[in-house]
Parts: sequence; C-alpha cells; structure tokens
Amino acid sequence: MPDRIVGRNPVMEAILSNLRTIDQIWIAKDNHHPRLQEIINAARRKGIRIQRCPRNQLDRYHTNHQGVIADISEFQYTDFSKLLEGIQKKKGVPPIVIMLDQIQDPRNFGAILRTANATETDGVLIPKNNAVNITPAVHKAAAGSAEYTPIARVTNLAQTIERLKAVGVWVVGASGDADQPYTSADFTVPLCLVLGNEGQGIRRLVKQKCDYMVHLPMEGQINSLNVSVTAGVLLYEVLRQRTVK
Repeated sequence: MPDRIVGRNPVMEAILSNLRTIDQIWIAKDNHHPRLQEIINAARRKGIRIQRCPRNQLDRYHTNHQGVIADISEFQYTDFSKLLEGIQKKKGVPPIVIMLDQIQDPRNFGAILRTANATETDGVLIPKNNAVNITPAVHKAAAGSAEYTPIARVTNLAQTIERLKAVGVWVVGASGDADQPYTSADFTVPLCLVLGNEGQGIRRLVKQKCDYMVHLPMEGQINSLNVSVTAGVLLYEVLRQRTVK
C-alpha cells in the first residue's frame, strides 16, 4: 500500500534519499516557509509532481503537517538475515544495533531513530507484534532519519538475541534495577543494546537472554527516564568509548 509522510524535514529527506518512490507532494497554498520552496525545487529537479491545496485539506490527514505531505511508496523494512550478514561483514568499528522491546509511543520510536542515525547505528530491531511500526508520526519525530537507518521486524526477540550472540554480538539491556552502571560497561565490542517499553521495561524472557544489564544513575526525585533519552545516553556512551584516545 502507498504511504504518506508529513513535515518539512521528513519529506525533504525522502526526496534526497532516493530510497522510495514519491508519487506526489501536497503543499499548503497559504504556507510560504523557505523550506517548502526548497522542497518544491528539489522535487521539480526529480520530476515529482507538486500539488497546491488548501491547508484544511492537509489538516484532515494530520494536524502537524508543516504545510507539506508526500504520497510515497510503502516503507520497506530490512530483512533481519541481511542485517545480520552486514554485521558479520563489517570492518573497522564494531557493529552496534538497538533492540526495542514493544515500544508503543511513535514519538519515542522516532526520537530513537533520529539518535541512531546520528550515532551511525547499524540497525534497529523491533518485534512484529505489540509495537509501533513506521507511521507518519514516527517519520515526523525521526525528522527523516527513518529513510537511512535499517529497521528490521522480527517475530521473536529472544530467538533474535540468540542469533546475535552466535555471531559474536554482546547483548546488553537497560533496566533501573540493574547493579552495573552503564559507564562501567565495555561498549567497544560488537554490541546490541536492548531497551524496554515505556511502562513495563524489558520483558522477563528477553531480559534473561541478555548477557548483562546496566542502569543509568537517577539522583533526583524521579526514578526513570524516557526511553528515547535512555537510548541517547547509551548510544553516545558507545560513541564516546569508541572514539576516545
């Protein structure tokens, strides 16, 4: 089925990436933001049809469209076997992937994808069931980064962990009740970071499959962080450890 993405940055990244076919771009008549003109120019260079329309026509589809919506081919998830093959063939910097255990909030998912792209994460793994998929809201929160970071849907996270371990990937989960602080973990090895959902965290069986667990210190009155914030802290710790001289 055709897809739709909304927002100036997601639409521009979709045009520039050349990874999906854009059938048409809808632009609000009363919006003259400079970024929209950049989108129009980029689309015209690639022969993509532009359609001007009243703002309320876009409002009926999404409330925060920033004056632009694109009709685009369906998002293609990466096959996990291909992602695994890429991990095994990677040279130089060890691979890093993120596994998300039933993340529900599209804004959290999008923010994680944005950070994953910024830190050159090799892939994101999500379950096929009981988790948010790629949606317009995810694209909006990801600011276009969903077009670049491989995302694989898998049937069973516990079995996926076993396959990762079989090719030498260390699997580390994040949990508030873990004994080991994240700063004492070795993130220079081939790594999969596992993050749980917004309410229950990592499920018991998935947690049991992890090599070990780490926690982020909480010094204030609040005892947990938003999952996208946790992802950002951990991914930049990975980057720090791998680039420190």
